[in-house]
Amino acid sequence: MPTGTKTVNRMESKLKKRGSQLEKEFVAAMSEQLLRNNHIESGLYSKYDVKRGLRNANGTGVVVGLTRVGEVVGYTINDKNEKLPVEGKLYYRGVDIHDLVHNVVSENRFGYEEASYLLLFGELPNRKMLDDYCAVLATRRELPPGFPRDMILVAPSNNVMNKLARSVLALYSYDDDADNLAIPNVLRQSIDLIGYFPSLIAYGFQAKRSHYHNESLHLHYPDPSKSTAENILRMIRPTGEYSDIEAKSLDLSMILHAEHGGGNNSTFVTHVVTSTGTDTYSAIAAAVGSLKGPKHGGANVEVISMINDLKANVKDITNYKSIEKYLIKILKGEAFDRSGLIYGLGHAVYTLSDPRAVLLKGMAKKLAEDQGLIDDFMLYDFIEKQGPKLYQEIKGVEKPMPANVDLYSGFVYSALNIPLDISTPVFAASRISGWCAHRIEELVTGAKIVRPAYINAQPPKQYVPIADRP
Repeated sequence: MPTGTKTVNRMESKLKKRGSQLEKEFVAAMSEQLLRNNHIESGLYSKYDVKRGLRNANGTGVVVGLTRVGEVVGYTINDKNEKLPVEGKLYYRGVDIHDLVHNVVSENRFGYEEASYLLLFGELPNRKMLDDYCAVLATRRELPPGFPRDMILVAPSNNVMNKLARSVLALYSYDDDADNLAIPNVLRQSIDLIGYFPSLIAYGFQAKRSHYHNESLHLHYPDPSKSTAENILRMIRPTGEYSDIEAKSLDLSMILHAEHGGGNNSTFVTHVVTSTGTDTYSAIAAAVGSLKGPKHGGANVEVISMINDLKANVKDITNYKSIEKYLIKILKGEAFDRSGLIYGLGHAVYTLSDPRAVLLKGMAKKLAEDQGLIDDFMLYDFIEKQGPKLYQEIKGVEKPMPANVDLYSGFVYSALNIPLDISTPVFAASRISGWCAHRIEELVTGAKIVRPAYINAQPPKQYVPIADRP
């Protein structure tokens, strides 16, 4: 390397280092002011009847729209405006998810593509319609030429969800009609994304492993003859091998994660961003960003991390007295992440039961029996049964705390050896069908840009010339 080039590189390195130090010092000095000037007294929310988190006083969600895509039923409201607990129900386009899953399991077949069709088009497909849809998806398993190399491998990310969002945005540049909001065009884009997602997450994951962990790079082409679940397992595993029960366990999990009504955060984001008239790639990338948040899509990661922590501190997971003692420590904020939460229990909408957890538990048990993980499964079962009682005894929580889908999806993902850093991306590969269905619905019937109101809590200030400021 020429001497001049070395000198320039050293100078650039010094400037970069100095710039980082200046920024660090500035941020540290200004943080206290930032916190002070963004604090709002909690009493003001009550004074102005602000629906924080778009929640009513009784915990129900504020109604902001109508949808025909999905319905979540977790309670009823009596004439006193009180929530009454009921067994949970979930409907895709009016079809009970229990009926859909029961049919798929009884026929021992893959069902995610059927659920995807139902969500997009609003009706259950006949055999030919489903075959045609699967055939079209098959043509969209492989990413555009050069995309894996230029957009994923060359610029890997240490977070696969971040890479997924960037990849979705990058696909805009590969679409000759990206901004066309005509429904046939948006449907084409939606099918493309549903087909592409397994490859996007698998290649993003492999790039991360190689670049950040110095592990071998294993890139498998998607197999157009295989289902969505099979392709995910095929492409994330070094050997590309998987068993039938593994693929069907993942398929069931994907069916149950494909849609959850218009009010969940990422789907609401899809509606909000779509209402501006922006392109499909921007709307879906925004939904991915929402799902990345640990309060939304990252919940099953918390379950897996909690279980791993429990196993590291309890020698015998069949000793339920020891497990109970550790769960009590978790609730007291003395163990795991000190949050005082047993992850996988309770839900914002469901009260007596989460239908997704009920359905996934059955498949989880079959997977446990197949892989010799019954003791692990019974640990999850114990947490489901004993956790709510401990919540009441230790924290005085009176409301029902049923197992939610994250408890048993956490078990399934662990049993399938799905790494923690792609648990949420796999969730995204499931929910993409619901997002696209809601985007189309918003374009067809939304008509208005989503524009809620905020009340200003900042008193007026007099402008002071800069020379007179302290």
